[in-house]
Amino acid sequence: MKLSRGLLLVPVCALLVIGGCKKKEAQVETSQPNTRTSGTPTLAARPAVPNEAATASSATSTVAAPGLSAETTAKLEGAAWAMKQDEILHDANGQWAASAEASSTFHDAKDQESFSSWQASGAPNVEHESDDPHSWASKTEDGGIEWLDLKYGKPVFATAVRIRESNAPGAIIKVDLYDEAGAAHSIWQGTDPTKGLNYFMLNFPKTSFKVARVRVTLATNIVPGWNEIDAVQLVGTEQ
Repeated sequence: MKLSRGLLLVPVCALLVIGGCKKKEAQVETSQPNTRTSGTPTLAARPAVPNEAATASSATSTVAAPGLSAETTAKLEGAAWAMKQDEILHDANGQWAASAEASSTFHDAKDQESFSSWQASGAPNVEHESDDPHSWASKTEDGGIEWLDLKYGKPVFATAVRIRESNAPGAIIKVDLYDEAGAAHSIWQGTDPTKGLNYFMLNFPKTSFKVARVRVTLATNIVPGWNEIDAVQLVGTEQ
């Protein structure tokens, strides 16, 4: 796996440069991913985890903010799946991360390199569940605790966080929101039920503090393979 990634890192980066290192607008959180049409070659890494339909079951939570619900999207097909993607992508109260940092990155990727934390900023651009350089991946697979820390351009009273998992989903164990003073507020901790290319969605009553930073913690040893994240949406209002 590591060798395959290393060999293909340069050509993938070349494609990113040609595309302006810009995240494409493609979205959705469900089990039926779109076929890649960009012509970007698929990494010759380990086989992707088979697509599985996500059910609308609630996540098992050991810690949760009052009124919070944690779930993945139900199985959708065809037009319904596409409409749901578009709904999330164009949510008037949603914003994608302006920047991101991580506990580690594959191949120690920096800046806009493949698998760097930057790949988790901006709108989703991974079109099917796969080991994709447009997503963030940790330095090692199955290594244990890793985190992804995202910052947003506009502080809001938050009502939801939507995490788009793009490979080996189900490893998220905790999500924290940060107020403007930098204090962390743990809104959820538990078992992530996500399957396939899907959003893990946390919905909760409007926070009493403004949020412009979200941290997602994973236990990468509980789901085999590289647990990759494509994008994270923060939902909320300024008042």
